[in-house]
Amino acid sequence: MQNTKNLTFSMSVIGALFFVFGFVTWLNSILMPYLELTCNLNKFQASFVPFAFYIAYFVMAIPSSLVLKKTGFSNGMALGLIIMAIGAVLFIPAAMTRTYMIFLLALFIMGIGLSLLQTASNPYVTILGPVESAARRMSIMGICNKLAGIIGVLILANTLFSTTDGLVEQIKAMDLADPGREVLLQQLSNKVIVPYLIITAILIALVVFVKIAKLHEIQEDEEGSDTAGTSRNSIFAYPYLWLGVLAIFFYVGAEVIAIDYLKTYGNSIGLPENVTNMLPAYALVALIVGYLLGIITVPKILSQRMALIIQLLLSIVLVVVALCTSGIVSVIAIICLSFAHAIMWPAIWPLSIHDLGKYTKLGSAFLIMAIAGGAILPLIYGKLSLAFTPQIAYSLLFVSYAYILFFATVGCKMGTK
Repeated sequence: MQNTKNLTFSMSVIGALFFVFGFVTWLNSILMPYLELTCNLNKFQASFVPFAFYIAYFVMAIPSSLVLKKTGFSNGMALGLIIMAIGAVLFIPAAMTRTYMIFLLALFIMGIGLSLLQTASNPYVTILGPVESAARRMSIMGICNKLAGIIGVLILANTLFSTTDGLVEQIKAMDLADPGREVLLQQLSNKVIVPYLIITAILIALVVFVKIAKLHEIQEDEEGSDTAGTSRNSIFAYPYLWLGVLAIFFYVGAEVIAIDYLKTYGNSIGLPENVTNMLPAYALVALIVGYLLGIITVPKILSQRMALIIQLLLSIVLVVVALCTSGIVSVIAIICLSFAHAIMWPAIWPLSIHDLGKYTKLGSAFLIMAIAGGAILPLIYGKLSLAFTPQIAYSLLFVSYAYILFFATVGCKMGTK
């Protein structure tokens, strides 16, 4: 009984951390158009906001795994939160000087901290319970993540844009050489300082919380037995893992494109600022609805693999609708993509990591590296937006869904016994 209570408490702590992940991560959907304006960027240059944030996962996932072996989960999570706090503090000089490279550095450092936290928390959630219901536990964590994202987007949108619609329109109407424009841009830039000071304080408070909490440590023998074959002496002997890594890459890229560019896309088709400010929040609500449906149906009604296949087919249909319609109908189709995305991470992760045995932590680190898809695919989307239109650029999502569909139908079975 005591062990069950300890595990429940550990899951509660991880839920709080997933809340932090969401709060910080989905602010990028508001930061992109904000920095595009304050730092005089084009859409491709603004795409380096998600690039700087998500590329940190690729750089730091393996080092994070090594750090966790030395520190354990609790100390590793505290270290990740401290690194995130350092990144949040850097937003202050970045805003005061309106220096884009400092903004990108701050985002990269925050990504490093999140990489450490994610490398610890995702396998933790997967392993603490039967693998058949892992998607359900991941969906619960996803709700914490996206609920925080909604709160963060609403707070930052309210801080940066909702009370400054007149200021934004005035800036857009002014000539680039007008000295008065620089004054107004600085006023807008300074509005990011207080929110990130508050974020810094929250992160430091969480460091204290994690240090006080005594998390249940996962030992090597809890990571699952190598039922797929004890003779495997290398992580490269698990092809389904590597195919899953690529699936995570394409999934994260698709999710970032579907949410982070919503405000920019809404602006491009002439929707009012007060409407476009809310679009990322609507997408996150759609994600939460998808997670709730996953909790209800997986694995009682549908296996996590079958749920993944159904949602992929729905995603393809929604992209077709987004490309073949216009105006608000197209926007609604893109928002609904987030509903279809909800099952993807919770299903891909356990399908990729099952039966890795002693390689579970290393396999998890490679899956975390694949979050770099959120860095690479948005850059491609940004280029396509400039070459064609933001709407046509969404056709890039077909590539992601086609590959993930291959993984769900064939790839996840390769190399299993």
